Amino acid sequence: MSAARGTVAGMVSIVVSPASAERFEDVERALTGGGDGASCQCQWWMLTGAEFSRIGREEREGLLRAEVEEEVPPGVVAYVDGDAAGWLRVGPRVAQRRLARTRDVAGTTREPWEDEGVWAVTCFSIRREHRGLGLMGRLLDGAVALAREHGARVVEGYPFDTAVAGRKANELYRGVLSVFEAAGFREVSRPKPDRALVVLDLADRASEGATRRPPRPRR
Repeated sequence: MSAARGTVAGMVSIVVSPASAERFEDVERALTGGGDGASCQCQWWMLTGAEFSRIGREEREGLLRAEVEEEVPPGVVAYVDGDAAGWLRVGPRVAQRRLARTRDVAGTTREPWEDEGVWAVTCFSIRREHRGLGLMGRLLDGAVALAREHGARVVEGYPFDTAVAGRKANELYRGVLSVFEAAGFREVSRPKPDRALVVLDLADRASEGATRRPPRPRR
């Protein structure tokens, strides 16, 4: 999973890789460049509210370290010219337990809740100095590839629609609707005016074959 992309300043190399055990320090770097990633350690969706509040950063880091040591990586890391620049969590939706308690997800999904073939893309983190290079889209492509490789049937996302209401960059951890649409996701519900639930059916994508995508917004 790799790509190169040109910028106004010249060419940069963008590579997206699974968050395996040997990349744990890179995951940490990607999480600590802005927003709540450093303190959350991307455990928000994995724990109930009470569980999350009971433990501190060190324990959350331990949980994340244990995840990357599992056979199936819990996400992907983007590198810009070799620097760990971004992170995206993706995995079976049923394992991300807070989603089942989140009304705008649990109340609007059309997929059976216990179906382990349904994966969810839930948390983007991009270091400030690497924003504006299109990393959100690159991370999303990598997450979809990881989901497909491990047998996912459907990938869900829960992005913000910034055309309805603008948000600061640090608030876009769920992603941006236009980026998901450019990656082939389709909107299936709108639980709030600025929030969408989108899906990508991997079986359908495989049968369609390679298709040309419209230019992706730079995030």
